[in-house]
Amino acid sequence: MLARRDYASTELARKLKDLGTDAAHLGELLERLFAEKLLDDDRYVERFIQAHAGRGHGPLRVRSELWQVGLSGPLVEEAIAAYPEWQSVAHTARLKKFGPKPPASAAERARQMRFLGYRGFTSAQVRGALGWDIDLGADDDGL
Repeated sequence: MLARRDYASTELARKLKDLGTDAAHLGELLERLFAEKLLDDDRYVERFIQAHAGRGHGPLRVRSELWQVGLSGPLVEEAIAAYPEWQSVAHTARLKKFGPKPPASAAERARQMRFLGYRGFTSAQVRGALGWDIDLGADDDGL
């Protein structure tokens, strides 16, 4: 399985358990994979963030999807905080969907804000993508 793509340790353990791997051997197998650097949660999180940011997803959505895979805590929070381009990703996602013109009406502005919110961007990142002069750290808890 690891030859095709990276897996989070929790995701791989769940798949192996579903395939009938004995729980006693599962721990040993995961330890060996970590020791041989074939399984690495840090690498998985970093690549996951890069891939999803490339699709126009924001930090809130990335955090949620990593949680669904079974990863959370400081590993995820530090990796999300370390990714420097969230504002740029939000701006690019807005441009791709709505074009370069700023929203002309309140209804259009609300539509664009909902789209970016659904994509997982914080309110400060949404305001920045819409071209509002804002303090990007005001409500993001450091994102």
